[in-house]
Amino acid sequence: MQLQLDRRWIDKLARLPESGMGYQRVRVRLKGGHTIEEALVFNASVLQLADDTDPFDPREITDIQVLERSAR
Repeated sequence: MQLQLDRRWIDKLARLPESGMGYQRVRVRLKGGHTIEEALVFNASVLQLADDTDPFDPREITDIQVLERSAR
C-alpha cells in the first residue's frame, strides 16, 4: 500500500538523511498510539507500507522518524 504524505511530513523528511538512494526507513506513529515500526518513504513523499498493514488515513500520522542505519 502506498500513501501520499502531507506537505508537513514531506518538508520534515526532505531535511533528514536518506537511508539509501532516494528512500528513508522510517517509524510512523498514528493517533491512538499505534506505531508502524518500519516502513519506507520514497523521495520524502510516498509512504510504502507492507501489504498486511491495516489501511489508515494519512491525516492520522502524528510523527515520522527516520531509523538509524544498522552497523554492517
